[in-house]
This record gives sequence, C-alpha cells and structure tokens, in this order.
Amino acid sequence: MSSNWTEQHIPDQHGRVAIVTGANTGLGFETARMLAERGAAVVMAVRDVEKGKQAAARISGDVTVQALDLTSLESIRSAAADLRAAHPRIDLLINNAGVMYTPKQATADGFELQFGTNHLGHFALTGLLLDRLLPIPGSRVVTVSSGAHRIRAAIHFDDLQWQRSYSRIGAYGQSKLANLMFTYELQRRLASHDTTVAVAAHPGVSNTELLRNTPAALRLPVTWLAPLLTQQADMGALPTLRAATDPAVVGGQYYGPGNRGEIRGYPKLVTSSPDSHDQAAQQRLWTVSEELTGVTFPVR
Repeated sequence: MSSNWTEQHIPDQHGRVAIVTGANTGLGFETARMLAERGAAVVMAVRDVEKGKQAAARISGDVTVQALDLTSLESIRSAAADLRAAHPRIDLLINNAGVMYTPKQATADGFELQFGTNHLGHFALTGLLLDRLLPIPGSRVVTVSSGAHRIRAAIHFDDLQWQRSYSRIGAYGQSKLANLMFTYELQRRLASHDTTVAVAAHPGVSNTELLRNTPAALRLPVTWLAPLLTQQADMGALPTLRAATDPAVVGGQYYGPGNRGEIRGYPKLVTSSPDSHDQAAQQRLWTVSEELTGVTFPVR
C-alpha cells in the first residue's frame, strides 16, 4: 500500500457519531461523505437546511441534518440543545465551516463576521457539546485552520472586531490563527482527562466556494491559476480526516498537505507559526472568547 495517506486509510467508523459543521458543500461535504461511507453516523450541521438535505441525499450511509448558523449565538445554543438531546455520545466534532475574505460585516451578536464565524462560533459550539465527548475514549475535536494563519495574522486584542479599520485579509488571518490557538489551549485543558483530544488541520489551497470572496485584484489571477495551485475538495478534506481518524494522531497536532508550501498533496503532520504557540496569548484569547460568547467549558 502507498505511504500516502488516502481515503482508504480511514478506519472503520461504525458506532461513532460525527458532527461536521458546514457540511453541505466543499470540504465539509467531502468530510461528511467519507466518514459516512466508513460507517459513522454523521450530522451535517449547516445554515441552510434545504441545501443540507440535498447534500445528504448524495451520501450513502447514516446522515442527518441539523440547523446551525454560526453567526448567531442563539442558533448555536439551539443547535447544541438539539444535538445533546439526540446524541448522548459524540465521538467527533469537526469544526469545518468558515467564511473567507468577506467585506466588512457583523454577526447577529455584533462580532466581526470572520472572527465571529470561524472562531467564536466554533468556540461556543465546542464548549456547549464538550461534555458529550469527554466520557468517550478516542473522541476528538478537530478544528480547520488555514495556511493564512501566517499572513498578516495577529490577535488584535485592542480591536478584535476591526472597528477602527478593516482588512479582509488581516481579519481572516486573525480568525485562522485563533483556530489554532484555541486548539492548543483546549488540548492543554483536555490532557488530564485522557479521553478527548484537540487537533487542527488545514486543507492547503482547495477549489471551493470559500474563494468567492477573494479581493477583486486577486480574483482573475486566482481564476487563471486555480487549476495549477489548488486541489479538489476531496483531497483538501484529507488532512481533516486524518486528524479525525488516524489512530497515530495525538492531541495538539496539526495536519496539512504534504507538498512544498503545503498547498497541495497528501496529508502529513505540519507545523504552525510561532505566534500560534504563544501560551499567554492563547489563554488571553480563551478568556476573551468566554466573555464574548458567555460559554464556559467543563475543563479548566
């Protein structure tokens, strides 16, 4: 068998419950599809339920759809209540959904859209569901970050919501850096429980709907170069799937494409920026995230 980690390496998932956010298209759809085909009971947590149902109909296996709008804390709390009622155990929580390079907008709760959706929304959802994972040996929280966590990226504690000035690239980088810092801090808090681990992944540059908000100056070059620089969603989903299912994975790891520049290729263990490993900043971000969302975790 090839040393490249592929869909065929996903272990049998029968008896496992997996929640995948943003699963009606792109990376999330491919993640849900492969997990369901390996036997997992998959919940596609999506904003548009009708599109979610259409996507679920294209997947073979045990698949259900849950309404979830990560731009609304009310929706997140409602979805978490539904999921808790339906699933006494959760084996995999895959925080995949995201927005990228959006014009300046705010969530229903007044958060900058990219930070609010990509980080705060998943932070809140994880905190509300974590006690369903903690009793389950081998359970995992997998959060999808991006190589963009290195690009103009910092946690702007003095202006987290970009109220003074807005950079769609900087705001996206902040949200993806936050995804990694959340993962590393969560793993430290989970370590003593010895059941659940937190892992991160990134898809490289995948040809998905996320590219639709690319700044105008870059849109044409990206369109021309996409066939050379991007990979299809089924390949882009492999780092997430490896982080979620490979028995060799340990908490606090980060997976991405293995080719040069981590743009394309089969998944391997990769490294993140020095900024992402700043423990003081991780802890500060955690505290601020709890304050903004009103969600506290059952791990200290």
